[in-house]
Amino acid sequence: MHVEGSTVLVTGANRGIGRALVSAFLARGARRVHAAARNPAALEPVVAEAPDRVVPLALDLTVPATVEAAAEAASDVTLLVNNAGTHAMGHLLDMDLGAVEGVMRTNFLGTLRVLRAFVPVLERNGGGAVANVISIGAFAGTPSLGGYPASKAALHLMTQAVRADLGPRGIAVHAVFPGPVDTDMFAYAARCEPSFGEFPPASAAEVAAATIDGLEAGEEDIFPDAFAAQAGREWRADPKALEKRLTDI
Repeated sequence: MHVEGSTVLVTGANRGIGRALVSAFLARGARRVHAAARNPAALEPVVAEAPDRVVPLALDLTVPATVEAAAEAASDVTLLVNNAGTHAMGHLLDMDLGAVEGVMRTNFLGTLRVLRAFVPVLERNGGGAVANVISIGAFAGTPSLGGYPASKAALHLMTQAVRADLGPRGIAVHAVFPGPVDTDMFAYAARCEPSFGEFPPASAAEVAAATIDGLEAGEEDIFPDAFAAQAGREWRADPKALEKRLTDI
């Protein structure tokens, strides 16, 4: 995937990794970046970076009408980055089941909804690529993270399934597995579970840059920071050891 001259859509672009990705795509020469968020007003600082190249877009993964409207509005996309997601802290046996359902509805089904809407767009534009921002949490059910790891594991398996379907249609599918990243979500998790604070987070800018490096190198599985890279090596060599390390957090 060549970023220079491409047209990108980044979901969850108003903060954290999403906002850093917008900046990184601009720096790497993307022709246009559609920056999507539930509340377009939150995108004003993002658009201000390059008003002639960043297009704000209203998109809520759980509202089909906004997804369909986004696919119509961003009909020039050649690279789709599914970054938006949500989380809810707690233990699965006693936390609110509605919160668990909400995380699964957004992170798995919502991402799939966006993908289904944009595959025809990518095909009409001659093919391209999809990058699903997942998490190393996909590899183990960290107890205090509630349904978040399960939703990311589901997204991981979905990514593998659609990769087989979309490859013959000229669309490459990449999985991105960040470790701890200095975002609002990490700060919230560290407040709820102090043990998370033991892990020095990577910067969102670092993760964004490494993600684009991986896309341009054609890597199917991208581990965009030092913690993630170590987890990736462990996942390949000894999955049970990684499971124990992540579930012991």
